[in-house]
Amino acid sequence: MESGGEVQRFIDSECLRLCASKIPKDSNALIESGNINTKVGSGELTYRTPYARRWYYRAAHFQGAPERGNYWFERMKAQHKEKILKGAQKIANGG
Repeated sequence: MESGGEVQRFIDSECLRLCASKIPKDSNALIESGNINTKVGSGELTYRTPYARRWYYRAAHFQGAPERGNYWFERMKAQHKEKILKGAQKIANGG
């Protein structure tokens, strides 16, 4: 798969979109930092806020829990992996 290709852009975009409902949210800054700092097509989601790492790894009482909370990427992946892979395969097959 080519780096930055259409399939990788789809995967990155879907991961950002599907993670949004799982990310701790107060002012929306953490969610927006992913949209701003991720180079879609790179294969890497980047969240840059002073508290991003802390909220990703440390358990806390989040507003909107249990849907919103730490380890949002792993939880999103467990829920939506097959859907993302099907979409990527469809694009790879030209459809």
